[in-house]
Amino acid sequence: QEQLVESGGGLVQPGGSLRLSCRAPRTITSEFNPSTMAWYRQAPGKERELVAEITPGGGTKYAETVKGRFTISRDNARKTIYLQMNSLKPEDTADYYCNRRRAGSEYWGKGTPVTVSS
Repeated sequence: QEQLVESGGGLVQPGGSLRLSCRAPRTITSEFNPSTMAWYRQAPGKERELVAEITPGGGTKYAETVKGRFTISRDNARKTIYLQMNSLKPEDTADYYCNRRRAGSEYWGKGTPVTVSS
């Protein structure tokens, strides 16, 4: 059974940083490595939106609202992706979800909350 486990969320002041992690402990390496991995977020009352994604080859894409502040990366040996979030703003407050896509299938984690507030 597919499982994506997010961690690293929490409360941070504006201007601060957080690093989110997403592990795929039950995904075999031959499935994880060719997968496109992504972070999405959903704020209260809003639709879920793409934050950043990383392809199997390491290509990245970011939402305009986070460009220059967030960095997505992956460690295939650990079957883990990361989202380094710097210069956080109150509007970054949301639940952040990990996503894996491969061969027409898609999997989601349960999310980790991020709150940016003074």
